[in-house]
Amino acid sequence: MNINNNICISVVIPVYGSPQSLIPLCSRLKSSIGIISEDYEIILVNDCSPDDSWSIIKKIAEQDEKIVGINLSRNFGQHYAITAGLDHARGEWTVVMDCDLQDPPEEILNLYKKACEGYDIVIALRKNRKDSFLKKMSSKAFYHFFSYLTDTKQDGEAANFGIYNRKVINAIVSMKESLKYFPTTVKWVGFKRSSVNINHQEREHGKSSYSLSKLFKLAFNVIIAFSDKPLRLAIRLGFFIATISFSYAVFIVIRALMGIKGFEGWPSLIVSIWFLSGLIISLLGIIGVYLCRTFDEVKKRPVYIISEFIAKKDINNERMLM
Repeated sequence: MNINNNICISVVIPVYGSPQSLIPLCSRLKSSIGIISEDYEIILVNDCSPDDSWSIIKKIAEQDEKIVGINLSRNFGQHYAITAGLDHARGEWTVVMDCDLQDPPEEILNLYKKACEGYDIVIALRKNRKDSFLKKMSSKAFYHFFSYLTDTKQDGEAANFGIYNRKVINAIVSMKESLKYFPTTVKWVGFKRSSVNINHQEREHGKSSYSLSKLFKLAFNVIIAFSDKPLRLAIRLGFFIATISFSYAVFIVIRALMGIKGFEGWPSLIVSIWFLSGLIISLLGIIGVYLCRTFDEVKKRPVYIISEFIAKKDINNERMLM
């Protein structure tokens, strides 16, 4: 492939853990992206990693103008770190990937070749994942559960790794809601997309920061952000209970007309409690649909806060207009 210096490539990498991977990651990225264009930037966003990741990022960013370092004021989460990187990316094409080297940087060339066929989004599919059995099973359960509650088709083989056109990034950045989940946001904005199979690698350093409890928390936040199905299920449950109570009331009336006596007072009390409880659950579900959408949004808090920003080259004046 001939080098095209008319194209700027941005690589956005959220960093949490795996400080040993940062230097080889940047070295391999420079070799891979250099085949496409000499105009590129590598944006490393430190999500307040508890190790020496920021000191390493700071050192390499001060030595190399291709490296941009962003240090968040606290741990906001992976997808908020990605958002911070996207807000500062200036490339015509932007690559998003993790820092642990399980997604090989050399695959970026294949992603870009596929994008050149006329696609705005090319996602890397992780065939033969090299994760632990527990992580693969928990991930599979998460995507199955998430697909059901959001009425969408989620692919457990796809994660953040992919290449995205400028107009896709502009659309994603324009979305100002407080709850962020990058893969679902990419699906929501649309555009022409494709995928490329990649060879997932073993994790050489550190371990995944996603524990089972964090996966559940992520699932809860994502479902709240992208679906009201749990609340609609609550509404259905309320109407189901109300239907049962109404049917039982009809049953009591029929028994009374047939001359069959029950315990006085008990049937009417139970029917009233069930019927009113069903209506209350339904009304709470309806109110919750609106409440959950507005509560976090009306506060208008920033989704991340930058503590330090290091770029040897001033990119503010070179940033592409959205």
